[in-house]
Amino acid sequence: MTISPLGLAIMVLVVAVIIGLVVAYMRHRHSSDLRARYGHEYDQVVRDAGGTYKGENLLHEREKRVAKFNIIPLSESRRSQFIGTWQDIQARFVDDPAGAVSRADVLLGEVMHERGYPVTDFDQRAADLSVDHPEVVQNYRSGHDIALKHSRGEAGTEELRQAMIHYRALFDDLVNEPGDHDTRDTMAKIKKERVRD
Repeated sequence: MTISPLGLAIMVLVVAVIIGLVVAYMRHRHSSDLRARYGHEYDQVVRDAGGTYKGENLLHEREKRVAKFNIIPLSESRRSQFIGTWQDIQARFVDDPAGAVSRADVLLGEVMHERGYPVTDFDQRAADLSVDHPEVVQNYRSGHDIALKHSRGEAGTEELRQAMIHYRALFDDLVNEPGDHDTRDTMAKIKKERVRD
């Protein structure tokens, strides 16, 4: 059976269209998977990068960077210490809101370091955290922005309270491993011990 040049051209065109549809579907699915994983962070990175392709490449670069880190869970004793320190910071907020926010920021850096994240400049820390904690990294940025506003005299006590709430979301995510049911028990035990003291 001989295929006419027109028939051959149609077959090549059909194969090209099928390949194009498969590639488009795979790209769409890849983007959907990244969007589902990173949530709001995906949209922000794509917007800041000026396009989907550049933004997705930046997310992949973050993933490669973080894959080289030795991220470890906290030991139970360190987790308890960090939770106790956080509770002390929260208690100090009433008397010294700015000092509490500043100390909360330092504590987050200590927890990150203990977990194995390099503690570099803020933007790099936030980018690194976004790989494993995409749902709360925006809280970290918001808390940090409020702390910066306060340092310029532009944020009041209510905004500092919001910063503490933002920092708390990241703190909880960093000290609690997924599926870790013991942390709530640890926090309850620490509270009971403080009440006894």
